[in-house]
Amino acid sequence: MPKDFTAGFTILPHRHERAQLIHATTGTMRVATDDGVWIVPPQRALWMPAGVRHGIEMLADVTMRTLYLRDDATTFMPDTCRVLPISPLLRELIVRATELPLQYDENGPAGHIVALILTELRGLQFLPLQLPMPHDPRLRAVCQALLETPGDPRPLEGWAPVANVSARTLARRFLSETGLSFGGWRQQARILEAMGRLGAGEPVTRVALDLGYESVSAFSAMFRRAVGAAPSQFRHRQSGVP
Repeated sequence: MPKDFTAGFTILPHRHERAQLIHATTGTMRVATDDGVWIVPPQRALWMPAGVRHGIEMLADVTMRTLYLRDDATTFMPDTCRVLPISPLLRELIVRATELPLQYDENGPAGHIVALILTELRGLQFLPLQLPMPHDPRLRAVCQALLETPGDPRPLEGWAPVANVSARTLARRFLSETGLSFGGWRQQARILEAMGRLGAGEPVTRVALDLGYESVSAFSAMFRRAVGAAPSQFRHRQSGVP
């Protein structure tokens, strides 16, 4: 499916009978399921297994190039959502595949393109870019608030009244439901938010301050440790903005 979307456009929660490889050649997306949230910038794709309910928010103008694959063709893929790196070759193969008719000759040139896509997928390493979401409604309310305002500086004790539990109980449930401490979860939320905003071309200084960091240097150090690149480098690679 080749389709373009404007920044801010939201695809409401839905599911597909086939597995989906969600990719955009330009622009960054936020994809959410009941279990997690993922940021998908260019040079990345999200593997969405068949039947998983998900919604997509466009964080910038997005040129989406999505593939739908039969279960019998992707038995080697995981049964949970995963972020994948997209090489230049795989990117061009995806773009070409979206130009094929829905009914194509699997034994002809089109079939060879799809077979090569499956070969490329088989060798990819998954990336740890998931933000796990709790199922407890009280914790989920805290997480949704942090996703909307990731720069909120309140400590754990300040969020306990929102969940209507003690700070100790909130800390324990965060760890049991997400596998992360409250601080770790918030930092991951900020990293993913930063990736989305930098990928959309926002200035590094604005992103750092909006996310609650007192200095650009502190933000840059955190981002480099988590992503493996400085914010300015990531911004340039994803958005093409110098």
